[in-house]
Amino acid sequence: MAAITRRSAVAAVAATAAAGTAQAKAPPGLPNILWLVSEDNNPLIGAYGDPLAHTPTIDALAATGVLYRNAYSNAPVCAPSRFGILTGVYPESCAPAEHMRARAALPSQVKTYPELLRAAGYHCINNAKTDYNSDVDPARIWDESGTKAHWRSRPAGKPFMAVFNYETTHESRLFLAPPPGRVRPDQVRVPAYLPDTPGVRGDIANYYNLIEKMDGQLAERLAELEADGLADDTIVFYYSDNGGSLPRSKRYCYDEGLRCALVVRLPPKWAHLCPHKPGTQVQAPVSFIDLAPTLLSLAGLPAASHMQGAAFLGTRARPAKTYAFGMRGRMDERYDFVRTVTDGRWRYIRNYMPHRPWGMHGAFEWLAKGYQDWESAWRAGTLNADQRRFFETKPYEELYDLASDRDQVRNLIDDPAAQQALGALRTALDRHMLAVVDNGFIPEGAALEGYEASRSGAYALPRIMALAEAAAKGRPANLAALQAALGDPYAVARYWATTGLLILGSHAAPAKAALRKAMTDDASPQVRVVAAETVAGLGDVDDALAVLTDLADGDQPWQVKLQALNALTALGEAARPALPTFERAAAGQQEYLRNAGRYMSAVLKGEYTPAYPVFPMPGRT
Repeated sequence: MAAITRRSAVAAVAATAAAGTAQAKAPPGLPNILWLVSEDNNPLIGAYGDPLAHTPTIDALAATGVLYRNAYSNAPVCAPSRFGILTGVYPESCAPAEHMRARAALPSQVKTYPELLRAAGYHCINNAKTDYNSDVDPARIWDESGTKAHWRSRPAGKPFMAVFNYETTHESRLFLAPPPGRVRPDQVRVPAYLPDTPGVRGDIANYYNLIEKMDGQLAERLAELEADGLADDTIVFYYSDNGGSLPRSKRYCYDEGLRCALVVRLPPKWAHLCPHKPGTQVQAPVSFIDLAPTLLSLAGLPAASHMQGAAFLGTRARPAKTYAFGMRGRMDERYDFVRTVTDGRWRYIRNYMPHRPWGMHGAFEWLAKGYQDWESAWRAGTLNADQRRFFETKPYEELYDLASDRDQVRNLIDDPAAQQALGALRTALDRHMLAVVDNGFIPEGAALEGYEASRSGAYALPRIMALAEAAAKGRPANLAALQAALGDPYAVARYWATTGLLILGSHAAPAKAALRKAMTDDASPQVRVVAAETVAGLGDVDDALAVLTDLADGDQPWQVKLQALNALTALGEAARPALPTFERAAAGQQEYLRNAGRYMSAVLKGEYTPAYPVFPMPGRT
């Protein structure tokens, strides 16, 4: 890449491109489309009003394009989010795509956007990250995919759709020694849920400086577009693939985990494809499930029948949406189940596993000094109520007014003044989960998981949703219904009945005999895991540990083994006899089993500290 000054690069964004040769330009009827995608960052960007940000390239794009103030990823982590972007299908609609680093099977009728655009005449290239959380082969769907892929290699006269991914702001960059930058730790604002420590401030300052570096890289790419005489023919998107990487951001269903930057610039030639004037800031929610249908709409094509989003640009743009939806499933080695919806003003969150704390140790995220400082302060007892909540169990529901509580620390679920908003958001989320056939109630690795299996008629979602709600609310009044469901012929129903009894704790004692039978005899290993954890909590620890260690050590899929390790971890000191099981997992090859094993082995041996290298990383400071 030729040397490009910051001044010339930024000018390339705002200026109208000189006319290129006839060979370089796209055909009159089809625009080129360029996606510039950063990783793991919230809109800490000047154009979004951030006073510390230095992002002249993105700011210039916004000044001559359209800025979406309330843009959201549909998952707070890369792989599930990228699955939805690629396919136009919510990851929870095609399990196990909702889980981090899974391998969802795409049915033949689900075509990805590069396949559809190639069929329409586009040359499609991807540089270079894929991480699609599925069995999709990048070599099959792209004309080119790799670090050398570039629009310059396309056949003469062909329009291009090019994706350039920038890992500069990826979470892992926070684990290394911070490079010099203009933002200092003493300048940053520390959110109300985090302690004010050097590690937290250092991560936030580093994050700003990495975003500035990424902004300069975008400028260089846009200068290439200008130099090639293609700016007049190319629609440019900039967005981040999910929310930020600071503590309680990436992986979590708050605005910090889901709210992203999204800016689109359409040159005058293609301005008719946008319902907004240059310089507009759009308040209505958009989410990344809408990107695939929007691409097709810009090419004059209808959305594929499987796509669950709606175009917001192009000839087939739809009216603005009211809501954006998000989710959390297994995040690396830790299982959770969260669903959320926002209208841009309010965020409603539903926790189907409220017995698990937010702050379950994750080997990779805990490489950040911010997480280490946070846990250290919790252990020292120096956190206030807002800060220590992360390490406690969750409520079933959360509701936040984003206009007055940007950090989402004041749960208004019982506030009389918020009940109208709450009712609307509850209804919207229920309808959405039913419409997309949410697979989240099916434990990972179980039958009925997947796009086709979950639509076979055997997955009675409305009934399962009602049972899971009764389970997650943790009300003793639901004991009889949960006990009755232990005998349900469907394993998913038995799983949620057992989960509800686990959440009830000592109130589940009347079901102890049935749970003991379930932990040894149930045909579903996932049910046996939860039943054994519940039985341990009711006092029969030795028998329960025997079941859990057998599942973790035995001939089971790795997902079942991981579920057993999570159950053992939740038992804490009572799981000490299972130390050999954790040590065997720690010595294994499967990453998430290894991380879970290393963590709990260190805890039980008294070696653990928040800085313990559960996930060793070369170059870590």
